[in-house]
Formats: sequence, structure tokens, C-alpha cells
Amino acid sequence: MRQAAAAGRAPGRSQAGPRPLGGPTDVVVGRGAPSKPLQAYVLHHYDWSESSLILDLFTRERGRMAVVAKGAKRPYSQLRVVLLPFQHLLVGLGRSADEDSAEVHTLRAAEWAGGVPMPGGAALIPGFYLNELLLRLLARQDPHPALFDAYAAVLPALGSSDDARVQAALRAFELTLLREIGVLPDLDVLTQTLQPLQAEARHALRPEVGVIVVGSEAGGFSGTQLVALQAALAHGSVDALRSACAAALPALRGALRELLHYHLGSMKLRTRQVMADVRKLLDRPSAHPSARP
Repeated sequence: MRQAAAAGRAPGRSQAGPRPLGGPTDVVVGRGAPSKPLQAYVLHHYDWSESSLILDLFTRERGRMAVVAKGAKRPYSQLRVVLLPFQHLLVGLGRSADEDSAEVHTLRAAEWAGGVPMPGGAALIPGFYLNELLLRLLARQDPHPALFDAYAAVLPALGSSDDARVQAALRAFELTLLREIGVLPDLDVLTQTLQPLQAEARHALRPEVGVIVVGSEAGGFSGTQLVALQAALAHGSVDALRSACAAALPALRGALRELLHYHLGSMKLRTRQVMADVRKLLDRPSAHPSARP
């Protein structure tokens, strides 16, 4: 079966080929086995052979999936220019996609589903950070449609020149991720007693005990900030959640870092290490101060 390339003026456009995956009928794969196209993003890829790749996909319908893209590394493969990170795709899988016991599925077709251009420059590092979080915290074959939508919504914000806007978008995604995998406590009550928060009291969010009261000298969150975060999460509005995150950024960044580290285990995120190394390079004294960025 020939593979579908991206539609319109997307990466991997093809002048001829099979009917688009997003059309009114299902894609036919294998020997007459119909398979509906899946919405997907490429999280990571691995070399499988001289001509093929193993892809880790994040799909809206089936969660994380491992697929083999045969021939994707060949110079003239239509898949080569479509299977890029941060691009919204429609993918068609082989017959094993309907078998729950299959660990690796066969990719039959892929096309660009539209959306924003691939982020570049400084936006790549937070983008790969999000991908690493999904790879480390999501189980395979465990769908999270709301998290998929949150991922699609955060990508356009990464290219913003407003750092505060980028940070609020990242914190909003982290909160959504932690809630979706079931490890985020309710933020509008004290975790151990389920008592409502006092608006002006100071609180902390700790991995082992959840939301607790702390002294005013410890900083942390006001009750109003945590209640606003919980309300925005419950409402499901991306804008409302980012606004609530922006109002609590200093405390939220540290609290979520601790919470993520706790649930990730001892292994350090590679993207955080890369960011730390970059900062060291930028902060290194130069023999020519005028040449420093």
C-alpha cells in the first residue's frame, strides 16, 4: 500500500497518492482490515534497521503506542518528511492495531493534519521537555484525550517571545498531566483533613503529604491561588488555567518540579540537564566580555 503524505502545503506534500486519511471513509490496511485513522504526535524515534524506524506515538484515541515505520529512512520515502516531532498527524496502522496484546504496531500511512508550524530555536527545548514527561509518565495503551488536547494547545505557546506566557503554559500542562495520571491532590482543600483553605493563609504542595499549611515566612501559595488553580482545572478552560498559573508562577514552578521529580523517580530528565548545561555555558566568563550573548 502506498503511504499518504501530508495534505495542503504541509511537510511531505504529495501530488498523488491514496485517498486522504481524514476522509469520510476508513483507511484500509492489511488484507481488508479497516482501521480508523488516529490523531497522533511523534514523541521519539529509534533506528530499527538501515531503512526503518521505531516511533513512540502519543495518540488521542489509544494513548502512547510503539509503531514501526518500514522504509521511513529511505531518501524518497513519503513518511520521511511527515514523521516529525510537534506535528499533528493522522496515522493509519496495520491489523495488529486491533490486537490488545501487540506491543509494536505497523504504521501503514501518515499525513499532516494541519496546525501550527514546527517550533524552532529556543522553543525546541521546552517542546522536548514535554515529550520526555509524556514518555516517562504515561503507560502504553492508556488513552488520555484531555491530555492530548492540552498537548496540542501548549505547542503554539512555546514560540512566544513572552517568557511569562511560556512558563504559564508549561505549568498548566504539568498540572493537567499530573491530574490525568491520578497523582495531583485536590488543591482547594488540605489533603490530610479535607478542610477548605483559608484565603490568606500560606500553603505548600508537597509530594508526600499534598496541600499543607505553612508559616508565612515559608512563602508558598495563598489559599486564593490554590482555589483558583483547582477551579480552572475543573472548568477545563486552557486560558483560565494559564491565567491561574500566571498568578502563582514562582511558587508553582518549584512545587511542580518537586512533584514531578518524586513521581519520575531518581533518574534526572535529560532535557533539564541540557538546559542546565546551556545556562552554564552562557554564564561562563569570557576572555572577551563584549562577545557574551
